[in-house]
Amino acid sequence: MTENLGTLSVVRELPATPAEVFRAYVEPEQFVRFWGPVGTSVPLETVTIEPEVGGRFDSTMVLEATGDRYPVRGRFTAVREGELLEFLEEGVGLTGRITLTDLGGGRTEVRMEQENVPAMYLGPEAEAGHNSSFDRLVEHLAARR
Repeated sequence: MTENLGTLSVVRELPATPAEVFRAYVEPEQFVRFWGPVGTSVPLETVTIEPEVGGRFDSTMVLEATGDRYPVRGRFTAVREGELLEFLEEGVGLTGRITLTDLGGGRTEVRMEQENVPAMYLGPEAEAGHNSSFDRLVEHLAARR
């Protein structure tokens, strides 16, 4: 069993409405454009997103430099369209929460919080990785406008 040591939280402002951001997270064709830090990719065929309580949230991140694969398997524990996605990562016990807040003017605050985070997913490198993924999401959303 992995020792659970902490929490991680990242808050960003995005150039899209909460509905647009929500769709980016739940539509596999959009999700693969931003999920993971720079230097990784997520093959579309590895993604299953069923945005309902009990629905699957699965993907495999591939490290482009080495081809190493990092699967994530989970289930949604709460879903409110345009507002909230919560999930439990199976086998690790990590819980994630993505909260969307309408800032008006086509802007959204996204708050990503994780609890029961194993030590290897904590620290400055992990936060930098999440911010890199959010940078990719900003670029993706801006390009869709």
